[in-house]
Formats: sequence, structure tokens, C-alpha cells
Amino acid sequence: MIDKRQFYINGQWVNPVVANDLTVIDPSTEEPCAVISLGDQADTDAAVAAARAAFPAWADTPLEERVALVKKLREIYVARRADMAEAIRAEMGAPLDLASNNQWGAGVWHLDGFIEALENFEFEYAMGADRMRKEPIGVCGMITPWNWPMNQVFLKAIPALLVGCTMVLKPSEIAPLSSIVFAEMMDEAGFPAGVFNMVNGDGVGVGSQLSSHPDVDMISFTGSTRAGIAISKAAADTLKRVSLELGGKGANIIFADADEKAVKRGVIHCMQNSGQSCNAPTRMMVESSAYAAAVEQAKAAAEAVQVGATTEAGRHIGPVVSEVQFNKIQGLIEIGIKEGATLVAGGLGRPEGMNKGYYVRPTVFADVTPDMTIYREEIFGPVLAISPFDSEAQAVQMANDTVYGLTNYIQTQDDDKRLRVARQVRSGMVETNGVGRVNGSPFGGYGQSGNGREGGGWGLEEFCETKAISGVPMG
Repeated sequence: MIDKRQFYINGQWVNPVVANDLTVIDPSTEEPCAVISLGDQADTDAAVAAARAAFPAWADTPLEERVALVKKLREIYVARRADMAEAIRAEMGAPLDLASNNQWGAGVWHLDGFIEALENFEFEYAMGADRMRKEPIGVCGMITPWNWPMNQVFLKAIPALLVGCTMVLKPSEIAPLSSIVFAEMMDEAGFPAGVFNMVNGDGVGVGSQLSSHPDVDMISFTGSTRAGIAISKAAADTLKRVSLELGGKGANIIFADADEKAVKRGVIHCMQNSGQSCNAPTRMMVESSAYAAAVEQAKAAAEAVQVGATTEAGRHIGPVVSEVQFNKIQGLIEIGIKEGATLVAGGLGRPEGMNKGYYVRPTVFADVTPDMTIYREEIFGPVLAISPFDSEAQAVQMANDTVYGLTNYIQTQDDDKRLRVARQVRSGMVETNGVGRVNGSPFGGYGQSGNGREGGGWGLEEFCETKAISGVPMG
């Protein structure tokens, strides 16, 4: 079992001020896999003080030197791919192939996107007779989730480092091991002491302490809408910037003229990472004339999704992250049945042959109506809800009938209709016909999906203040 009860503060590993140990559980076995410590106020204060002291010199460090260190980090990250994948596998239950490819690969993909975005990012430019400057906002508190750990760490830490911010990272206490490995990589890369700090803790403790800390200039948070609201309230007294990437309940609108793989593609996307993605297409809406066939296709696709051990190679899905999450999903599946949705695949309990681990059966409900709980609540598990629609206008109305607005999906061979509907749905991202977003495209949503935009130039901009200088023309 891994024993890592230290924090990374001011360029070194230090013991917590007060011992407060937490056991990390491997969700595939329900057995302990590590022990960490949760930080106290003194630990948070020490990390923030280190970041504050390091900020002036790091902000003044030439951009090319900051870029060189980030590229050095990339080399180390690539070299330690297996270590990172094993940490993600053990902490949150991603099967080894998923951990080694999608989960690990998200970090490199975003880092490369930020380096490319820098080529067109203007830190200083003229606007008439004024000079405009983009300057680092300062000390940033970064609170990251357990479901895509390196995806979120890289989306926050890399742009902040590149523009000249310093930071304190608080990863999820449920899945802290990958961020511990990341801190080791930052140390090996040779970033100056205090530029990057990491303190493990929970939301009530270190999370709240960072959110309300007077010496933290910005909070960047990814997680639940409930926690995002609490962070915003905690940050209000110091008027710090708060960037939020929160939950989602994405609609996947499938018109009758969609390609033949549209339904299967939607099911697989919904089930990926055991359904633990905020941008998952969890509400499938199908044009009535194609509805019956789509339900059968979804049933077949869900029943073909394999659930297996995280240590085995393959494209199967693993467990959900914790007992709490498992019980929540089981409760919502039960509610779906009681409220009258038609269960066409999966259902309650673990998959056949499994009696240990937080494994959930890939589940599909049909005939789901807008008044049902599973239509409205983010389940965050491998559960799909299918509903029919009669017209384009009804499809748009149904897609927008949610407090969330992260990602919607549209499937049709009619390009005019695809663009027309994409313009009407209320979400920060729209993916059509199975085509993913390009690297550097902004990730973020509307409404209770948050207010941040991460990735590429938008992600760099998130960590900058804008200064206008008059009377000093550009040379």
C-alpha cells in the first residue's frame, strides 16, 4: 500500500502540521491502496505563502524560460506514462488501457494545445493610442475532480504556468495519487520553489480554505454544481475570480436521417469512463419515426459493453469511483424503474459474476419523460435515458429543458438542420455527427454547468488580468 502523507510546498515534500490520515480505496477491489493526509489551515497557509512569495520572480521570468520548463515537464510525463496510468487505475478504477491512453493522453493533448495557442497569444498589443497588456492574475487555487484527474490538472496548471501565475493544487481526496505523481514530475522538471504547491484535503477543509483565502487571487474549480455554488459563496468576501466547470446533462438529438452508427456511437460515448464524464450524452432524444429501432439498437449496444477488471487489457469499462457513487447510481436506477421508465438493458446490482468492486451494469431506459428524475439529474454513471420527439422545435425545447448547458450532440445528414439546431441549443459546446472538438477549442458551459472556458487561448486568458496603458504608444 502506498504511504504518501506529505504535501509538496515550496519545492519540497513536507509533513502535515497535524496528522489527519485518510485511506484511499481501490474501487475495483474495495480494498485500501494508499494512505494520505488531509491538510489543515496551517498547511494551506504555508502553501499559499510559498506561492505568494514566488509570484513576482515567476511572473518576470521570460516566456521562453517558462515554456522550456513546461516542455521539460512534458518529457518527464511521457517517460513516466506507466506510473501515471497505474496511479489513475488504482485511485479511480479506470481500466489499464483507458488509463494509459485516454486518461494519460489528455494531459499531453492539452499541453500541446496550450503551446500551440501561445504562438497567436498577444501579451501586449495596441488599441488605438493605448497599450493593452495581459498579465498573470497571481496566486491561483486549483481544485480538481477524480473522474479525469490529469485532464483537469493540465487544463489548469499548464496555462497558469505559461502566463506566469503561481499555484496551490488541491486534488480530489478520493483520487489523489495521480496528482502526487504529477507533483513529483514538477519537482523533477525543476520549477522554482513555490511556483507549484500541492496540499491534499477535502472540500470542507482545504477547498474552503483556498476559496476564502485573502492571498489567493483566483479559484479554478472543476466538480459538482453543488460544490461550485459553495466555492462561489466562500470566495465572495475576497472578490477573487472564480472559474467553474461543473456538471452536465447533455442531450444527444438523433434525427431520422442520422447515420446508421449514430445510436451505437451515442451509447458507447455515454458509457465511456463508466459514465463518469460531465459532458457525457446521457439524454438520447430520437425522432419518433426512428424511435423503436433506436431503442433496440441502444439495447444491443449497451449489452455489448463489457465490464471487467481494471488490471486487464481491453476496451471494457471498470467500476465507478466509490461506494458513495455506486449507491447514488443504484438509487437513481431504482427511481427510474419506480417512476415508470422502461428498463431495456442493465438495471440494479453488479454485472453477472461480480460480487466485489463498485461495478455498475450498463443501463438503458426508454420512454423517459421530462418529469422523471433520471431525465433531470446528473447520474454520473453508465446510465442512458432515451426519449422520443416529433419535431425539430420539440427537440430543441427538450434539449434546453435543463439547468445545465455543457455539451449537446446532434446527429443528422442535413447540414443546414445540423447548424440550425446547433445555434439554438443552449450549451457551451455542440458536437455533431461524432466529430470531436479540435485541440484548443474552449471547454465550458452555460447555466449551472459553470462559467469557465478551458483549453487553448481561452484557457490562457482565464489566468490573466487585462491592463490598459495610455500615453505610451507601442514601439
